[in-house]
Amino acid sequence: MNTREIHISDYSYELPDERIAKFPMAERDHSKLLVYNKGEVGEDIFYNLPHYLPKGALMVFNNTRVIQARLHFRKETGALIEIFLLEPASPADYEQMFQTRQQCAWLCLVGNLKKWKEGELRRTIRVKNQEVTVVAERRGEHGTSQWIDLKWDGGVSFAEVIDVMGELPIPPYLNRETQESDLTTYQTVYSKIKGSVAAPTAGLHFTDRVLHDIDESGVEREEVTLHVGAGTFKPVKSATIGEHDMHTEYIAVRRHTIERLIAHEGHAIAVGTTSVRTLESLYYMGLKVMQNPDISEEQLHVNQWEPYEECGVRSVESGVTSEESLQALLDWMIRKELTVLHSSTQIIIAPGYEYKIVKMLVTNFHQPQSTLLLLVSAFVKGDWRHIYDYALAHDFRFLSYGDSSLIIP
Repeated sequence: MNTREIHISDYSYELPDERIAKFPMAERDHSKLLVYNKGEVGEDIFYNLPHYLPKGALMVFNNTRVIQARLHFRKETGALIEIFLLEPASPADYEQMFQTRQQCAWLCLVGNLKKWKEGELRRTIRVKNQEVTVVAERRGEHGTSQWIDLKWDGGVSFAEVIDVMGELPIPPYLNRETQESDLTTYQTVYSKIKGSVAAPTAGLHFTDRVLHDIDESGVEREEVTLHVGAGTFKPVKSATIGEHDMHTEYIAVRRHTIERLIAHEGHAIAVGTTSVRTLESLYYMGLKVMQNPDISEEQLHVNQWEPYEECGVRSVESGVTSEESLQALLDWMIRKELTVLHSSTQIIIAPGYEYKIVKMLVTNFHQPQSTLLLLVSAFVKGDWRHIYDYALAHDFRFLSYGDSSLIIP
């Protein structure tokens, strides 16, 4: 199959508005669970998920935390300007960014940009019982984004500024304002590392009780970090996948996690498509290390079409296992004295892709004609309609706050 020639219109289905969950279940783990087991479809309640997981397996979660990325300013003319933080520009490191004081820069989307031709935007907020003035200034275009310089006084961190000033960016298809409850319900219970502008929603169903039951059932848990970008909502506008530009997302994986993956023969159960993208990218990073032992972290970036190009295909055909690739990556990290791998991925996973690391997947129900639906289709060798027809016929709730599925291909 030539993946680039896939027509996105073949991945459409009728999704009535009433099937999109506008709010989550009152209890996270009481959502429905569709179980797709080697072609057979059934259903259960999410809190029974541990019963379906093989003892001794490794389950990988994305521990990213959603930031309050929407910043609102009002010009003296009264025009409302929204600055949507996409990714840090200076400092470019996520961890440093949220600790920084006085000034920083972000790549952003700007709402009502035509009303902000020049000059500074100002807003005064209260942080720790003191007034803090936040100033935003446009430096110019940067690709499809705007480079925005932000400055503030009061000696507080940027994390404290956006916690007070920012608004949590819930998905646009919910067609409602962010509510106080979203501050809790739109974060996973295990979220830790700030940086996402959208939640890794497969994880929203997990509770401390379910995590405890997973541990008790003899399944090991590991965490990776992929900061989810706004591109996750970017529809495929082109007729074929080959013309679609995937967004870049930033990942961090601990050396210990790679050791655990190797101990599990290079295989894992992924919680969510973001964990899938991270894990599968590690395979291609390992291949790069095998080809160039002196490669830098930055050069490990996985391009959109790398798995489908001659180099990636040749490595797969020559039988490089996930275990061998991960071992090469681990050895490289040890040589470089790295305890955490920081890199990025633009990987697109679509029919024609051969999964290397992920053997089972926990995921929600995705939008028609989305790259996430392509990822699921690749995982079940094209049998996605079987899953979605069942979900639509049996009152499953769709998208971010909707129900869940466990997919065993």
